Amino acid sequence: MPTSTSTPTPTLPVTTGPVVQPGEDGYEAARRGYNLSVVHHPVVVFSVADVEDVVTAVRYAAEHALPVAVQATGHGPTAPADGAVLVNTARMNTIEVDPATRTARFGAGVRSGDLVHAAAEHGLAPLNGSAPAVGAVSYHLGGGIGMLSRQFGYAADHVRAMDVVTADGQLRHVTAQQEPDLFWALRGAGKGRFGIVVAMEIDLHPVTRLHGGGMHFSAETTAEVLHTYSAWAATAPEQMGSSVLLMHMPDVDGVPAELRGRFLSHLRFAYTGSPDEGERLVRPFRDLAPLTDTVAEMPYSDVGTIHNEPTTPVAFHARNSILDTLNTDAVDTLLSHAGPDAGAPYLVELRHLGGALARPSTMPNALSRRDGQFCLYSGSAVANADEIAPLHSALGRLHYAMAPWGTGGVCLNFLAGPDVTDEQLRSAYLPTDLARLTRINREIDPTNTFRINHSRTLGR
Repeated sequence: MPTSTSTPTPTLPVTTGPVVQPGEDGYEAARRGYNLSVVHHPVVVFSVADVEDVVTAVRYAAEHALPVAVQATGHGPTAPADGAVLVNTARMNTIEVDPATRTARFGAGVRSGDLVHAAAEHGLAPLNGSAPAVGAVSYHLGGGIGMLSRQFGYAADHVRAMDVVTADGQLRHVTAQQEPDLFWALRGAGKGRFGIVVAMEIDLHPVTRLHGGGMHFSAETTAEVLHTYSAWAATAPEQMGSSVLLMHMPDVDGVPAELRGRFLSHLRFAYTGSPDEGERLVRPFRDLAPLTDTVAEMPYSDVGTIHNEPTTPVAFHARNSILDTLNTDAVDTLLSHAGPDAGAPYLVELRHLGGALARPSTMPNALSRRDGQFCLYSGSAVANADEIAPLHSALGRLHYAMAPWGTGGVCLNFLAGPDVTDEQLRSAYLPTDLARLTRINREIDPTNTFRINHSRTLGR
């Protein structure tokens, strides 16, 4: 088992939140995140309760020449925080909504679902992702693609301001006018980089309801569903967010009997236009006789039920690539690797991009790779270590086969697991932007304190 590589001094600083070391009560819970494929072995965990705790943790790391890693929920780790100071931000969970300015300000530990419900009380919505349990700050820092993104753009495009503790232990207020380079970099490339975002202010949007839900289809209709979806997506309005999942459902309690143990495709929809138009848009799929159909009017606060993402911690490995088209040949190739007869050891999801996601942000940020039409996501939970190598080989074959229709880019938030490569992380950015990010990182963090997780791709 890996062990901590550095030993802190016996005296730990006094903080509002608990500070624990290996062997102490609370250490195991404090270091553990949702994705169990990455196991952290930090020398100390600061479960910070306020900004002063974060400053103390970063200064402690500087005094002892230790790297700093950050975790709110632990959904997307790509490297273990071994020998590091791990800052767990889960306790920083305050939310303030200003309906007059249509903004929300929230702490580093807030989960997306809590932000959705807080905004919904005022008839507003954030640009959250599909999983309510994901950390809202890190989701925005990694770009953020959700059900409203084709209409409004990346979540990072709508970040107004951030409070950030940098490697020198200073608290900085970061906006387009104040710290413009850091503002540009954090919005799309800030996961684990540059500092710890302790609070974030974002735009909210006047969305109160959706025509949304999902449809499950049998294995026998998979090809027809995918080809229909490909043609349908080409003309779908920007107010329609959608995705399609291919997977073999587990034969376990909790899965509806009609779906249990079967290979299925699952179409998901979220439309902000009129109910009548929403019904017209989904009719081509209703004509394919779905096994289940939950598409209906719903309050936006129920958006998390559309994907119904799992919440139980699991060891999950994932990778993705951005496609610039999904033509007939692309669909057939995907089916040959991940369809019902392929025996793939992973699930596959296609998320429809385009629309506002393809347009530059009003306030420029590090998200300049905007030319894709679909995000091809793939991955699997792993129960045993001997499953990892075959899984990664299969994932590699899938994405190699789909490369002729790819842009060469990836979605940063959909990379997870200890085997994510530096090349995959770098491909989230254009070379010119990667060079700018490296320069900013050297200026903001000259000691390379924040060098764990997604930040390891920035050269020194």
